[in-house]
Amino acid sequence: MKNIIGAKQSPETAPNPAGPKASGDIGTPPSAIRFITVDAESAGQRLDNFLFRHLKGVPKTHVYRIIRSGEVRINKGRVQAETRIEAGDVLRLPPVRISPRAEEGAAPPAPAREFPVLLEDDAVLAIDKPAGVAVHGGSGVSFGVIEQLRTARPGAKFLELVHRLDRETSGILLVAKKRSALVALQDQFRERETGKTYLALVEGEWPANKKVLDAPLAKYLVPDGSAVGERRVRVVAKDHPDAMRAITLVRVLARLKLPGDATPLSLLAVTIKTGRTHQIRVHLASAGHAIAGDDKYGDFERQRALQKLGLKRMFLHAWRLQFNHPAGGERIALQADLPPELHALMPPAALQALAQHPTPTAHD
Repeated sequence: MKNIIGAKQSPETAPNPAGPKASGDIGTPPSAIRFITVDAESAGQRLDNFLFRHLKGVPKTHVYRIIRSGEVRINKGRVQAETRIEAGDVLRLPPVRISPRAEEGAAPPAPAREFPVLLEDDAVLAIDKPAGVAVHGGSGVSFGVIEQLRTARPGAKFLELVHRLDRETSGILLVAKKRSALVALQDQFRERETGKTYLALVEGEWPANKKVLDAPLAKYLVPDGSAVGERRVRVVAKDHPDAMRAITLVRVLARLKLPGDATPLSLLAVTIKTGRTHQIRVHLASAGHAIAGDDKYGDFERQRALQKLGLKRMFLHAWRLQFNHPAGGERIALQADLPPELHALMPPAALQALAQHPTPTAHD
């Protein structure tokens, strides 16, 4: 088993001197019909997503229009936006031009940014994501980690998120550098073959005998107030039509109080067996122990008090991750230490308890 503890800064990846291959970047508007042969790394993608990546700057509405009109073809046949492309497919792309007005109104590219690297090879990139950074653009966010990495690494043919973290959650995030690695890793996440453990600081004294939370979750939209239409999650009955089973394992690492605060807190190691949206946050809050600093599922007045004590973010950190390497098959164990803003809040006894927690092994 390969154990990788801590992080180091990644050197900037140099552009590929050989330039793009047949299915590479075709962002410059072509002046004639083009034929693109799909390579193995692009196999399995939806057609629309493939075109979004390679017709950079072309409005999505126009991409869908040329698909619907039959101007985009695969192996001479008409296709739909959701068609999956395969290695060896020949795509026919019509001339695509962008008007000056569209170019002026286009969103600026994401700024290039590298992140602390825990592991990197030809197949996988594991980074230590800081809190406050979305993993991808959307829902009012222009860009996220993946867009910044793609800008920072113009020579990279393939960079895709394997899984996701909430914007305010820090810690280990996996990025696939090959489609084969993406498929293999996502299969492991889906089949629960990975080990995912988070550090969470919660309100109150967590009962030592409460080790398993097995409560179904369902998504809903906030019906009123300032967050109309905002997605939330709640615990529901097993027979609820939208119920999704969610299993969370909890272990108490330390009990503590922050300097200047009389409220007891518990530092937990939380392992999830399922990867539902907001699973840890909702499970812990529904048990009466909301995560410190959680502005969605915690108490508003309590969050204000914690901010005055120095906690400016939610105390949830993707601490450890285990998976089988998608190429070699060996078991990988990663650890991202507490970021400085959370480490600084911990009293010495809590840090000592954290340091004594055993590092991952092949049998954890």
